[in-house]
Amino acid sequence: MSRLLDAAARVGKGDYDARVHPDGPRSVRALGHAFNDMAGRLKASETARRRFLADVTHELRTPLTVLQGGVEAQLDGVHPRDDDHLATLLEQTRTIARLVDDLRTLAVSDAGQLTIAAEPTSLRDVVDDAVSAIRPVARERSVSIETGAAPAIALAADRVRLVQVLTNLLTNAVRHTPAGGIVSVTLTGDDAGGAMITVDDTGTGIAGDPERVFDRFHRAADSGGSGLGLTIARQLVEAHGGTITAANRSEGGARFTITLPTGTLPADGNILL
Repeated sequence: MSRLLDAAARVGKGDYDARVHPDGPRSVRALGHAFNDMAGRLKASETARRRFLADVTHELRTPLTVLQGGVEAQLDGVHPRDDDHLATLLEQTRTIARLVDDLRTLAVSDAGQLTIAAEPTSLRDVVDDAVSAIRPVARERSVSIETGAAPAIALAADRVRLVQVLTNLLTNAVRHTPAGGIVSVTLTGDDAGGAMITVDDTGTGIAGDPERVFDRFHRAADSGGSGLGLTIARQLVEAHGGTITAANRSEGGARFTITLPTGTLPADGNILL
């Protein structure tokens, strides 16, 4: 027991490598195993925290460096103070703002305070809104977006949040689909009253383990994003009680699947939860 107390004191001082060798009566051995598990989780949490802070610092450094360099160049007369150079600096401020917004959403979610304003929501409208938002970008890249005939499915959900999730998936799909390719969105219902939204593309697929794309700051070299979009997408879907998965299609390209639980609105408009 004294060794356990000594190890607890070490953990209390921040030494998460402290471990004990469980021995003695069964209850003491169980306590020792529980202590080792706790110390291991604390160490993993501390490692993740440090890595997260390092990633945030890295992400902020680039736009801040561009901003500082651009302002100094204009003050020193290297660059003229014209709209083109100001537009570049403005875009960097937008990059920082997006990152800060993403970080705030993650912090709120981690704290268990993410608000989901559930109301009767047409998933067909969610798909239409997201497709409309991304279609101009797809047109510029010569990528077609196909939706097909979507059934009328109404769920108790936060429409704004779901549009945010689907827009993120479509943005990634269009970005990684070559010119002449196709991004398709399929909405289907199930017998239990739930729904599934699938986003397929004809791009190169996902390198490595597809599920890793949901890790924080995990991104492709040419993504252009903060690496937090899919992490937030998963948290928003899970806040609805649903799931989101990533996979590579056998015919090529990637597939993201959102599954939302039951909550269909009957004819009288009352939500069945």
